[in-house]
Amino acid sequence: MTDIRKQLLAAFEVEHREHLHAIRSALDGADRSTIDMADVFRRAHSLKGAARAVDLPAVEEVAHHLEALFSRILEGRQELDKPTIAAVRLSLDTIEDLVAESSGPAGSASAEAALQALKSTSPGERPAAPPPQKAEERKDHPPKPDATPPADAGAGTYLRIAAEQMEQLSSSMHALMAELQDDEAFDDTLRQIEVEVRGLRRGWDALHAQLVSSAPAGKGSAAERTGRTTGAATPRLRDFDQDLKALFRKLSALARSRKQSSWSIDQAARQLRDDIDRISLVAAETVFGGFGHMVRGIAREEGRDVHVRTIGLDLQVDRRVLQALKDPIMHLLRNAVSHGVEPAPERAGKGKPERAEIVLELASRGGRLAVSIRDDGRGPDLQRIEKVAIERGLLAPRAEDAMPPMLDQLLSLVFTPGFSTAGEVDRLSGRGMGLSVVAEAARKLHGSVLMRPRFPWGTEVLLNVPLTAARQSLLLVEAEDRMYGVPSHAVERLLRLRAESLESVEGRPTIRIEVRGQDVVIPVIALAALTGSPNAQIPIEAGNVKAVLVRHGARHCAFAVNAFHDVRTMLVNDVEAIGLDAMVSGTVLMEDEMPALVLNPELLIDHWVRNESRLAAGGMGLSAWAPDKERHATTVLVVDDSITTRTLEKSILEAQGYQVLLSVDGIDALNVLRSGETMVDLVVADVEMPRMDGFGLLQAIKADARISSIPVILMTSRADPEDVRRGLDLGASAYITKQKFDQRELLATIGQLL
Repeated sequence: MTDIRKQLLAAFEVEHREHLHAIRSALDGADRSTIDMADVFRRAHSLKGAARAVDLPAVEEVAHHLEALFSRILEGRQELDKPTIAAVRLSLDTIEDLVAESSGPAGSASAEAALQALKSTSPGERPAAPPPQKAEERKDHPPKPDATPPADAGAGTYLRIAAEQMEQLSSSMHALMAELQDDEAFDDTLRQIEVEVRGLRRGWDALHAQLVSSAPAGKGSAAERTGRTTGAATPRLRDFDQDLKALFRKLSALARSRKQSSWSIDQAARQLRDDIDRISLVAAETVFGGFGHMVRGIAREEGRDVHVRTIGLDLQVDRRVLQALKDPIMHLLRNAVSHGVEPAPERAGKGKPERAEIVLELASRGGRLAVSIRDDGRGPDLQRIEKVAIERGLLAPRAEDAMPPMLDQLLSLVFTPGFSTAGEVDRLSGRGMGLSVVAEAARKLHGSVLMRPRFPWGTEVLLNVPLTAARQSLLLVEAEDRMYGVPSHAVERLLRLRAESLESVEGRPTIRIEVRGQDVVIPVIALAALTGSPNAQIPIEAGNVKAVLVRHGARHCAFAVNAFHDVRTMLVNDVEAIGLDAMVSGTVLMEDEMPALVLNPELLIDHWVRNESRLAAGGMGLSAWAPDKERHATTVLVVDDSITTRTLEKSILEAQGYQVLLSVDGIDALNVLRSGETMVDLVVADVEMPRMDGFGLLQAIKADARISSIPVILMTSRADPEDVRRGLDLGASAYITKQKFDQRELLATIGQLL
């Protein structure tokens, strides 16, 4: 037995027991009318697919008949009476025996008794009582104990840990990281105190000089006059001066020590987090490795010739994510065979290769897992999908000369529970459960699913989910005094629009911008209008509208917000949000212990598409919005010889409303500062630059009385304590190392200095 098959069987061993236990527990509550038959049906459906994936046809056959039985009960065509429950329990015991036999020596476990019992429960075929000989047959073959496979020679030492414990450890680590991020407020306060003491010291020096210059006129030298005036107070002033200097030195030393300690703790915590995350990651092949064999087997049974390709199965992904995607991907692969691949004669008539192709591809894109399941078959039957949608009341009938529904809107309907275009129910399709399972799994993982036709033929389904189940990269925005998180993978760009540039199309605010080389008209919607305030108006600040351009497939929307705050990787907790349905996929905890709602951008767009007429009629116009504090036009000079770094810092600062000037080195920056053409409020400078480095620029600024009061932040890759000390001793207001660059730290430091 190959290693990969051992791993698949080990995973199935755990999974099948979970399904059996859940079904048995449900049957125990049948007399109390507490059974969730929909859940029982889904578990039989999943058990069937899992058995096929590990090539256990006998188990698959029993699970298929169980699924058919539960389907009849769900539809009200059969009752869950005592004979039916007895047949189900017999089938569950048989599945257990068959699985145990697959991992041990060959035995005599058979599915025949269970299949006969299940068939006998079908309406019109049920005898008065279950055949007694079948029960006796069952007694002749008691369940076999689980076989323990011998340990592989030369294998490494492994520690077996419950998955729940591993997940708890990971959650605790992420909670610790969140606490460490919150602790950064202490560092900010300490830096602020240091700045204030430095200002106090400068103020004292100026006061002392003023005291000397204001000594009364009289006989004798200036020193003699000053001595007569301050003779009695001189010892006290000298002591105060010395105490102030000593306090400043102690505070500076404490700040440097705290900065170094914080950096060390942060690095250790990040390493620990990475180590824990690495333990949670497994190769996708451990879960999906048997899918190629499964699809080929299905195709053979259906009389199809299919070439199956799997790409990217060596990708390391969170085990919880892979397990959550197992059933959805299995459903999609089945659909590719049952709905997509045509018989060979039909393919030949269309000019296609006789052998069909189905591809399962996994890739990591922008810290997310992208899964593509595609085929070169028939492609989506748009007319059939529209017909079924009209029959189910999902679409209104349209006149023959009316425009058909938008392609993305039409294809999104196939993920509705119970939606199926299959003409009849068979073991592969027709119940309308598969694609709704896919959509639900994507939603629970804070991801998205999208179907689209391929050209010249075929279908592709795209799943996009986080690589890890717990953490997500979020753009934090504010709308009507409430904080929201928008997954950054769906954010196309951040927009700052002039209010007068908005156009009205059919009474709805829009903006015409270029998206990926195309001129596109995009609706502008107040985010608050979709999250609880249907009459919310688009906020305007200083004549500008701030908006998040979000995409879903080929569709774009611009969600107007009051403010952009930050981009962070945060621990997302599940939540059932009342009144927001599936548009809220979770919550994150902010520094003030207040939760922020994490939004599902794809469902936000879908919600807008479905309700745009009502929302537009609800008074969605333009209104002025005044922030609590009007920010003055603050100018920051960024000095760095790297164009990439300059551009990055410029974009970060301009997004916060600062005016930004750029210089390529110290000489250039000094010329800008001394020219006086623009009032510079703060300098952010690199250390290592040609002609004049950051230390030289800092010395020149502090030596020039006209510009010496301008705060200077040094940003450099040189994290050596001696360099940090040198920069601070020369008068730098702050020293930030690029290894741990965090835009929040930069913005917080600038905010404190200004």
